Amino acid sequence: MTFAWDDLRFVLAIGRSGNLAAAATALSVNHSTMFRRLNAIEASIGAKLFERLATGYRPTEAGQRLIEAAERMETEALALDRDLTGRDTRLSGQLRVTCSETLGLKVLTPLIRSFRDRHPGIVVELSVDNRQVDMARREADVAIRATRPAEGDLFGRKIADIHWGFFAARDYLARRSRPKILSALGGHDLIGWADNAPQTKAGAFLQRQVPRATFGFRANGFVSQYAAARAGLGIALLPIYLAAEDGELVPVLGRVADLVTEMWIVTHRSLKDTARVRTFMDDVGNGVKREIARLSR
Repeated sequence: MTFAWDDLRFVLAIGRSGNLAAAATALSVNHSTMFRRLNAIEASIGAKLFERLATGYRPTEAGQRLIEAAERMETEALALDRDLTGRDTRLSGQLRVTCSETLGLKVLTPLIRSFRDRHPGIVVELSVDNRQVDMARREADVAIRATRPAEGDLFGRKIADIHWGFFAARDYLARRSRPKILSALGGHDLIGWADNAPQTKAGAFLQRQVPRATFGFRANGFVSQYAAARAGLGIALLPIYLAAEDGELVPVLGRVADLVTEMWIVTHRSLKDTARVRTFMDDVGNGVKREIARLSR
């Protein structure tokens, strides 16, 4: 029997997510469409591909073989797509970019506006996402992220060192004594990380340096912590570029000498010579470097 890629795509989505609802979301179809397509595929081959369990859909032996075949086909299709895109010399087309919420809020959007003014044929699609996306699967063409790329198929460069500091609202400091040393933070309301938040170097530093601090507010992202600090909920450890030039916030204790993180701009190695990717990485990457340096002085 010959399988259409579209059928295999449905099987792969269910295999990856383990349930129809998440698979439907991944493929931008509704739940009933997923249900009908799976039943039709199983009927056409005369075999069950998934066991329907209370906990989700578990692939049968036949289903697992199809999932593995679909993964191989997807890998080849993505490699071909990257290869063809990598030969593109036009300064036009779609460019998918991902960055953290803090960078998107404070720095990147104005730089993208300037980039679009110079290159109106390039349509930038920005995904603000704190997770590390899969560049090999073309979840993004360019990523600006806080970690040095460990994957061998990525190409990029460090564009900034990120410096950190404690910040609080003026009215909070008017109500409470201003801490003069790091250990004095234990007597203050601190803004920390929610239990389900991803681990960050800043969060680990906070727990290590102020282990008995009172956390009056917790959130799973820096933008929420920044907003909480502005609202007077406590003292927050933030990237300096995020809090800089904000008249509502006051730096406390100065720059944290023992906490410096990095910012990298990366792409898949096969896309590095694509005109729109190369131009964005040069123009916007250099712009981010300048803005971070200016705001961190």
